[in-house]
Amino acid sequence: MEDEESGAVLRTVGRQIKLWREAAGLKQAELGAAIGYGEEQVSAVERARRIPSPEFLENADRVLGAGGKIAAMKKDVAEARYPKTVRDLAKLESEAVELGAYGNHNMDGLLQTEEHTRALFTMRRPLLSDDVIEQRVAARMARQEIFTSQPAPIFSFVQEEVTLRRPIGGKMVQRRQLEHLLELGRLRNVEIQVMPTERDDHAGMGGQLQLLKLKGGTTVGHVEVQRFTRLISDPREVQTLEIQYGIIRAQALTPRESLAFIEKLRGET
Repeated sequence: MEDEESGAVLRTVGRQIKLWREAAGLKQAELGAAIGYGEEQVSAVERARRIPSPEFLENADRVLGAGGKIAAMKKDVAEARYPKTVRDLAKLESEAVELGAYGNHNMDGLLQTEEHTRALFTMRRPLLSDDVIEQRVAARMARQEIFTSQPAPIFSFVQEEVTLRRPIGGKMVQRRQLEHLLELGRLRNVEIQVMPTERDDHAGMGGQLQLLKLKGGTTVGHVEVQRFTRLISDPREVQTLEIQYGIIRAQALTPRESLAFIEKLRGET
């Protein structure tokens, strides 16, 4: 378990499955055979050593006659799959009415295609296991549901030119990523700007940042470097980030110029 909160969810789910299984008079091997899993897998889920898939929970609910009580835990289990930092960030994003982000080295996670995200996690060093890669890809894609939430926040993104030109995952993945940016950039509540490499005056040399204006009127900052993340809530520090981000946006291409730049780059890819 990466954190106690996640572990608590999985222990609760495992305990409930065990109670329903025993009430049905089934052994672990019998339940496994009925739902298409091995005895070891059932045992690992009950001991909170393995994260059950949605299919596992649905089939267990059906076989054990739980009336939807086991299947109802799918959302909690899905969230427990994700690292705590991802859950915390996704919670903040869900409470935001306005979100601004500057990316100097990577494409912002909310803008990435699934293929681009998978390529990023695949090249991590030390290497990540296939299971961890898929969990992290799923977590990042789940965050992007914020684009279709109602009411949807106002988004602004500033991306360094190099993040558009670097062929992460190969040329085809890069091309699809550029097309995805064009699709998002045409949404009424999304503005994407490009920071040209040729700029000789640049307020964002300190690194990437994210600003989230929450429903209650509070604004918080979020920064990440080398897998270390920091949430900034001190009003003076947040104000500094807001000033910095405002200057970054002023120094970048306008949203219209940026879409034209991305369109041109897609044609060259």
